[in-house]
Amino acid sequence: MKSMMGAISTSNQKSKKKKKKKCKAGLPSITKKVEEPLDDRLDALSLDANSSRHQLGPTKTKPETSKLFAGFVKQCAHSALQLDPKCLNPENELRRIFGSKVVKSFEKSNPDSSSRQVRGGRRGAHHSRKTILVSPSEHWARWDGSLSMEFLETKDGYHHFRYVHSSYYDQAQRAFEAAKAIQDLNGIASILLYHPYHLDSLITMADYFKFVGEHQMSADAIAKSLYALECAWHPTFTPLQANCQLKINHETNKPMFTTFFTHMKNLDRRGCHRSALEVCKLLLSLDLDDPMGGMFCVDYFALRAEMYAWLEWFSENCKSDRSLWLFPSFSYSLAICRLYLEREEPSKDDDTSVRKSSSADLMKQALMLHPSVLQKLVAKVPLKDQAWTNILKHAFFQSEKTRSPSLDHLINIYVERSYIIWRLPDLQKLLRNSALQVIETLEHSSSDAKDWACVRKEAFSSENNEYGHLLVSDFSDTVPTLPPENLQNFMVDPGMREAEQNGGQIAYPLDGGPAPHDVANRNALAVLFESMLPMVDYGGRGDEGGNEGNQVNGHEQDD
Repeated sequence: MKSMMGAISTSNQKSKKKKKKKCKAGLPSITKKVEEPLDDRLDALSLDANSSRHQLGPTKTKPETSKLFAGFVKQCAHSALQLDPKCLNPENELRRIFGSKVVKSFEKSNPDSSSRQVRGGRRGAHHSRKTILVSPSEHWARWDGSLSMEFLETKDGYHHFRYVHSSYYDQAQRAFEAAKAIQDLNGIASILLYHPYHLDSLITMADYFKFVGEHQMSADAIAKSLYALECAWHPTFTPLQANCQLKINHETNKPMFTTFFTHMKNLDRRGCHRSALEVCKLLLSLDLDDPMGGMFCVDYFALRAEMYAWLEWFSENCKSDRSLWLFPSFSYSLAICRLYLEREEPSKDDDTSVRKSSSADLMKQALMLHPSVLQKLVAKVPLKDQAWTNILKHAFFQSEKTRSPSLDHLINIYVERSYIIWRLPDLQKLLRNSALQVIETLEHSSSDAKDWACVRKEAFSSENNEYGHLLVSDFSDTVPTLPPENLQNFMVDPGMREAEQNGGQIAYPLDGGPAPHDVANRNALAVLFESMLPMVDYGGRGDEGGNEGNQVNGHEQDD
């Protein structure tokens, strides 16, 4: 926090504790430009009635909104997107939240739920490589080296790389494309028997397990993808420094973005928001064009991880010719940041606090700029108090559309991603009071609404949805599920569907599987395809009902 206050006396700096010095090292020094109040920046955008017509008129050289947003990432990549390797590991965050004893106890009682490598395991020697994204499990196959990375060039201070497939990997890729063409999930699962680290097959199986409710199996498939991606890193590839690029326009790089985005969402569901924030920063840094829309969830993860100072600093530094808060996600999230930072600053000097806009002012500005967000938040949270009904009766908050497809899409993404935050009573109070202030302001001066509409139209002037490639469902906490009768979207194999409907199971015995899996009360199709994955064993020795578990195609196996 003190690193964001700018002018602090040297005597105060000497008296800081070592812990605060450590935190300060993660944030570069902030110039007076960062401390420029938001009201001054609003004036610079000519939000007053007299100058808005001159400053906010359409210009021929104005960049497209999506290109401008990519420019924000380029402005702050080296400083704000550097990663903390300790925070990348979710197990470290779980230890901070619950304590080491609780985590160790859980790992002992649930060996299949942990991705940690168990020392002394029969296959532990296979995983001598130290990785930072994920800790390999002892049950995983040996890394086959089928994927590698090559250096392309150094351009504008960034080192460009791309992944390279070996002939062994290309063989698996051809088999995957053939199975995908006929939607044969059985064929995709069988690829992993011989190519356990084929990325596209792992991602497809992860999606399948997610749809049938097997979330641990889905997370395990993504973890294997992460392990393969990191094992293939070039010796000079240094993603922690945010100075490397893996452009998505290279076909071999595409699975990496899907894997990181899915891993980020898995961390969020586990409650590891700090780790999810680091993965989101990694996504942003690896392709400055932000193809996955990481900028539209980085504010959410920062708020959930209580990184208020970092988010405020990040938004102030990541700006080009326009401010980042013009986007609905940052517009509302920065008001929330300021609310919590105000609570942490009462005992400090008021110099910087006076120079910054208050949380009430920021929330009022957010509502004036994006009023349609309020109605969608009230419906999504939901907010059922009578006060909200009265507020939404005002004409300013009744419109659901902004006449800008891009902005409407971004608002839908923000509400879907961040609505859970607005269930906190303090934030509801801030939102309600600010909405009442907006109504009061509009009753005295209706021209303010026109000025803000002018800003909104100028910032999002495109008639096309520039963010249509980002699906709202990808930013949702809701996990999609499909009943067994609708799984033909994944696999069109009548024989396999009949086997599932008749309760038949096909098991592929694998010798030496150290961790038996339970099949009781689980989806039959999930168990079926899980049995095709490498190193999966269902035991059956000494189990109740073991005879049923050891049947292959209707015949009993000999022990």
